[in-house]
Parts: sequence; C-alpha cells; structure tokens
Amino acid sequence: MSQLKKIKEMIFPRDVLVGHNASEQIAELCDRIVHGNALIVEDKITRKILGNKVTRLLRKGGYTVKQIDISSATLKEVKKVESFSRKNKINFLLSVGGGTVIDVTKMAAYNLSKPFISVPTAASHDGIASPGASLKNKKGSASIPAVAPLAVVADTSVIVKAPYRMLASGCADVISNLSALKDWQLAHRLKNEEYSSYAAALSETAAKTIIENADYIKPNEEESAWIGAKTMIVSGVAMSVAGNSRPTSGAEHMFSHMLDKIAPGKAMHGEQCGVGAIMMMYLHGEDWRLIRDTLKKIGAPTNAKELGIPKKKIIEALMHAQEIRPERYTILGEKGLTKEAAIKVAKTTEVI
Repeated sequence: MSQLKKIKEMIFPRDVLVGHNASEQIAELCDRIVHGNALIVEDKITRKILGNKVTRLLRKGGYTVKQIDISSATLKEVKKVESFSRKNKINFLLSVGGGTVIDVTKMAAYNLSKPFISVPTAASHDGIASPGASLKNKKGSASIPAVAPLAVVADTSVIVKAPYRMLASGCADVISNLSALKDWQLAHRLKNEEYSSYAAALSETAAKTIIENADYIKPNEEESAWIGAKTMIVSGVAMSVAGNSRPTSGAEHMFSHMLDKIAPGKAMHGEQCGVGAIMMMYLHGEDWRLIRDTLKKIGAPTNAKELGIPKKKIIEALMHAQEIRPERYTILGEKGLTKEAAIKVAKTTEVI
C-alpha cells in the first residue's frame, strides 16, 4: 500500500489579546514573540487615536520605533512601507488602524518576510486576523494571499470609540460566513473541492455567535466591541486553517467586490457582504430571513436604499458577480444569474 504524502502549513496568530486597555500590554507581548526595530504603520487619524501611544509604550520598553502614515490600500502604499522598512532595517511591523492600514501592513510584511502584529482601532471586517489582504486597483479591489499576523492586540476601549457603523459592518461580514459556507459545501459536492470541517466549524461558530448575541450589539457598548472583535479574529483563524478564504468568502463577497467596481465608495465591505448574504441564502434555500433580521438588530443595512446604492446596480452586481473569481464555484454557477433571476431574488428578499 502506497503511503499518502501530504503536507499542509497553517499559520496562526501566536498571541491574541482582546479586552479593555489591551494595548497597555503591547511591550510585554513583543518581548515574548519579536525582537529588534519596530515600524508602526498607521494613518493620520489612527496615529492620534492609538499609534502615538503604542510608540511611547514600545520605546519605554526599550524598542527602537519608527512610524509611517499610509493613505490607501494600494500597491503603491505597500511599496512605500517596504522601502521605508528596508532603509530603516525594520525587524517587525505593527499595523495600528482599520482595514486599510492592516491590509497594507499585511502585504508589506509578507513581501519583506517580516512578522507583523495587528492592532486594530476598529472592527470593520475579518481582516483583523486573516492571512489575506484586499488591495484596490483600477478595476476595483482584489483579494491577495498574504500572511496572518503573528499576534493580535484588540483594545476594546479603543474599538468602541470608532463609529458604530464600522462595528456593524464587521459583524455583517462575519454573519455572511453562513452563505460562504453553503457555497463551499456546494463546491465540495459538485466539484470535489477540498473541504475542511474544522475551518467550517470555526467560521460557523463566529457567525452564530453574532446571531445569538445580536440584541447586545449596539452603539457605545464595549461588550459589543468585545463580541465583534472576537468573532472577526475567529473568522481569520478559520481562513488560516483552510489555507484560503473559502470559510468566509463566497458569492456574497463576489457581489460586494463587484459593487466596489460599479458603485465604488457607496457602502462598506461588510455592509455589502451582509446584503449579499441575504440573497445568496435565499438562492441556497436557507433561512435568509434570519440573516436579514439579525442585520436589522445590529443596525446594518438590509437593502439597496440603506446601502445608498441604486437598485439597477444591485441587479448588475448580481448578474456579473461570478466574474470576480470565475475559478471559485458558488451558488451563482459558472455563468451567473440572468437579469430576470437577479430581479426575482432581489425583490423576493426585499433588497430592492
């Protein structure tokens, strides 16, 4: 009998700190897992919110620390961070900010083969702990394989002060795991795609935690930031287990990325994924109303009007969503929805 030779690498955060004033422990955490010169990647706003504080704490702990501001999630900004890191002989990076800052840091760290620590100032999507980055280009946005953070420090006393819309969007992103999992299971059955029950269980647990605690997720409640941040980190770990974004990204994410392309700047990523999940769960014959009602409870959009996107753009995105990742099989099939089918699902689910 031949021996099966199979190797799979799974890279997880080694240390996760979530809670009130968690950033106060940043120097002690770094002492455990990294060494050398540090670079804080931030933007002009997050520098004031937390970046300067993290810099002071690390310098007090004996680290040489540099700071750099970035302005957008683009390859140009990634290259800027890489160049600055090489010039200043940086040993590890810390992303202090929201999704844009984290994605740029993640990609730069991957290209530099340097560790990075994720220090989110808002919980707006599951990129907090995931191994993938979303970068903007002329065609919209694209998800690119990168590296998971070596550690995550989620200070809920900071996250709760961010605009509540960001947290609601992040929670909607996690809820959309349920439709992504249905797509993954479908691809496993019909295309024999590799499927990880462990990754799926983590993803489902994160989504159900949001659903079960929806009544407690509201503005100005630090408990809300705690619930949201934890589930987003678990979603990120699910992707690390799978080795790809399958546990958390299906047709609803393609729908969101297509909206970024044809109706840019209208709504947040997680908001679009939440609305997409309503429609994709309907197509799967699942309980789409549960998704819709949960989104309503947490104050996330459930229709085109609340997204601020014209109805015709919703239909267009539904018809062309599969073009975002044609190699990834989902409920949309290989050719996507006809205009009639797109109108029917959007109207039935009251998205338009």
